[in-house]
Amino acid sequence: MLAAAVCFSLPLRAELVDGVKAVVSSSIVTIAEVDDFVIPAAQALRRDYGGDPVMFQQKLDSALNDGLEQLIERQLILRDFDVEQYRLPDTVVDEMVQERIRERFGDRITLMKTLQAQGQTFEKFRQEVRDQYIVSALRAKNISPDKVIISPYKVETYYLAHQDDFKVEDEIKLRMIVLNKTSADDTNTLGLANEILTKIKEGAAFSEMASIYSQGSQRNQGGDWGWIERSKLRQELADAALPLKPGQVSGVIETSGTGETPGAYYIMLVEDKHPAHVKPLKDVRDDIEVTLRTQLQKQLEQQWIAQLKKKTFIRLF
Repeated sequence: MLAAAVCFSLPLRAELVDGVKAVVSSSIVTIAEVDDFVIPAAQALRRDYGGDPVMFQQKLDSALNDGLEQLIERQLILRDFDVEQYRLPDTVVDEMVQERIRERFGDRITLMKTLQAQGQTFEKFRQEVRDQYIVSALRAKNISPDKVIISPYKVETYYLAHQDDFKVEDEIKLRMIVLNKTSADDTNTLGLANEILTKIKEGAAFSEMASIYSQGSQRNQGGDWGWIERSKLRQELADAALPLKPGQVSGVIETSGTGETPGAYYIMLVEDKHPAHVKPLKDVRDDIEVTLRTQLQKQLEQQWIAQLKKKTFIRLF
C-alpha cells in the first residue's frame, strides 16, 4: 500500500500501514485491498490526468469508491455461497489452479517466483482462484441470459426513442489523387495535376493514374479511400465532392498548408453517394438487442446485490 501511495499520490494513506475499510458479516475489506484493487485504474488515470492534480484526485477518489463497492459485492457473493451451503470440491479447485498456472505462468516454478516477488503465498493464490470461480459461477446463476427476454416491441421502442444514435451523415465513396506541393508558390505540381486531369477526361483509368502519380496513402489501392463521412473530409474537398454525381471527376482542388507543410492538390472521383439518413431498424436490430440485454442484465445484478445486502450486516469505516 505504501508503494501505491507513493506511485499514485493517494492522500493521507502513506502514513497508514493498513486499516479496515468495511466489514461484511464476518469478513473485512482493508484499505490495502482497495488500494491494490485500483492500481491498474490508478496507472491509467496517472497517464490521462497526470498534469491536472485536482482532476486526477477526483477520478482516483471515484475509482477507490468503485473499487470498495466491488470488493464488498465480492464478499457478499462469497457469503451467499456459504449460506446456501454450496460445495466446491478441493479436487476441482486443484484442477483450476493447475489450469491457471499453465495459462499465466507456464509452470509452478515461475508461479512461485512470481508469488515470492509479490510477497504472496501459494495458499492465498489458491484461495483467490477458488473465490474468483465462485463469484463468476454465482453471477452466471443469478444473472442468467435465460432471464433476459428482449421482445421485438422493446427493440422497436428503443429504436424510436434513440433516432439520433442511428443517424448517418452524408457519405461519399471516393478515389483521390494527391499531389503534395513542394513549396507555397509551387506551380509545377499544379501543372502536373492539370495534365493528369486531362488524361482522365480523355479516358485514362482514374485508378491507374492514382497508382502512378498519387502521393497519398492509398496510392497502392488506386487511390481508393472507400466510404467517407462528410465531416471527415477537409472543407475544401467536401465542398467539391458533394455536388458531384457518382462517376463524375472533380477539377483540381488546392488545399492550404499548415505550419511548414505547403499544402497539396487533389483530384477526386466520386464512385457512389449515400445521403444523410437514419439507419433502418433491420440494420441496427442486433446492436439494440445487445444494448438492451446489457442493460437488463445490469438491472438483474443490481437487484440481486441489493437482496444480498438486505440479508447481510455491512459497516463502512
